Amino acid sequence: MSLDIQDLSYAYGRKQALKSVSFTARPGRFTALLGPNGAGKSTLFALLTRLFTSSQGTIRIAGHDLARTPRAALAQMGIVFQQQTLDLDLSVRQNLRYFAALHGLSGKAAETRIDAALDRLTMRERAQEKARTLNGGHRRRTEIARALLHGPSVLLLDEPTVGLDAAARASITQHLHDLAEQDSLTVLWATHLTDEVKPGDDLVLLHQGEIRAKGRSMDLHGTSTLSDWFLMQTEVPA
Repeated sequence: MSLDIQDLSYAYGRKQALKSVSFTARPGRFTALLGPNGAGKSTLFALLTRLFTSSQGTIRIAGHDLARTPRAALAQMGIVFQQQTLDLDLSVRQNLRYFAALHGLSGKAAETRIDAALDRLTMRERAQEKARTLNGGHRRRTEIARALLHGPSVLLLDEPTVGLDAAARASITQHLHDLAEQDSLTVLWATHLTDEVKPGDDLVLLHQGEIRAKGRSMDLHGTSTLSDWFLMQTEVPA
């Protein structure tokens, strides 16, 4: 089940933050939303999660129109925000139990889902550890496991590797590629870091609120490196 965005625009007063943005993130694919800071990625994620709303354009999540049936649409989505949101005084399992309860899950059904989510992120052995004791990479894995608890078909991640070292970034990026492929999950990964994008990934380049390019990463950058191509596409004239 895909995430489909058509002709989406948004303005802060007179400042146009997004201009007729259109693209589709597909099931089983890792879609990288690549753009420099200030490109409009966070505004787009705010619209996808209904922190903001817009009358210009449409968002369909797993077939549900976000404006017309928001509860059904949001139920199909898992979200990992840029800022970490774990309760540091609770254990990994307690954090997940709390989130499960918010979705009406409890008892054996909740524990089964929690165990499955922790296994997918190789976090089961740390289930009893307090979130405060985890390193940044394991905290992120816990948040991803939490986002998967209710069985979403679309997973949004807003710059999820901010503040992590290179090894942790590479590990988490690989986990999400695996999840997309193995579970036919639609993954939209917002980043400004080109080393998080693989040649075969779907790529959407967002710059100054507009889609500048979209397609398979290797097809877009051709014989150039993705880093060089990205710099050329986003260079602001003097």
